Amino acid sequence: MPGGSIYVTSDDPVHGLSPQVMYEQFWRKEADQRWKMRGLKAAGGLAAGLVIAYRFAIPSPVLFGLVCGLLVGLGDLFWAWRSYEATAVWRGRRRGETITGRRLRRRLRRRGYRILDGRAVPGQASIDHLVIGPGGVWVIDNEAWSPDTEIAKYGERLFLGEKYGTSVAKALVKTADSLAEVLSREANIPVTIEPLLAVHGGELRRTVSAEGLTLLKPRLVARWILAGPRMELDAEQVEVLARTAARVLRRMN
Repeated sequence: MPGGSIYVTSDDPVHGLSPQVMYEQFWRKEADQRWKMRGLKAAGGLAAGLVIAYRFAIPSPVLFGLVCGLLVGLGDLFWAWRSYEATAVWRGRRRGETITGRRLRRRLRRRGYRILDGRAVPGQASIDHLVIGPGGVWVIDNEAWSPDTEIAKYGERLFLGEKYGTSVAKALVKTADSLAEVLSREANIPVTIEPLLAVHGGELRRTVSAEGLTLLKPRLVARWILAGPRMELDAEQVEVLARTAARVLRRMN
């Protein structure tokens, strides 16, 4: 259907179901077909392995071919599993903030960064993570979109599928600015805060920066923070800012 989603059909059995439920139903329904295709790919790997073994006089050509076929089959199985797992947050099976928080702590804590989770700016929206360290201060939120949602920048505009991403960017930029104002006033340390959005679903081929917001995969967030210091804060300033944030920001349940 033009302009439609591959997860929305007019079939009666799925009418009224959420895209997430339909995705899981289609995934299970197509399991047999995936195994058949995997078998064909493995057979192709076996044939290619035999050709290579005979061409280059590799000992035990049959064994070499079997190993090639097995590796192709396992590679296809891993790729299918990874594609399915990439939708786990969107399907509600995993929590994006848990995934990102774990990655942030693993990479940043030993480098002197402090991470506060689930906080709310007084009178403003909540944030999933606040990162304070030698390189500056960041706020990080988590979002997930359906696998067929392309996330890209065209010109200076952010697009989430066929829709503008302005409202998403504006909300997080406003929260970052409000938090920077609160921290600067309460800690008596001037700070600017960069907003980041960890994307757990959708089609995001590379890091996208548009309308004041940077969108990237969760595994790249800590690398982005370490690669681009925005400020120079010493250990005492980091401690003061972290304590101030813990005091003035309301913890979300």
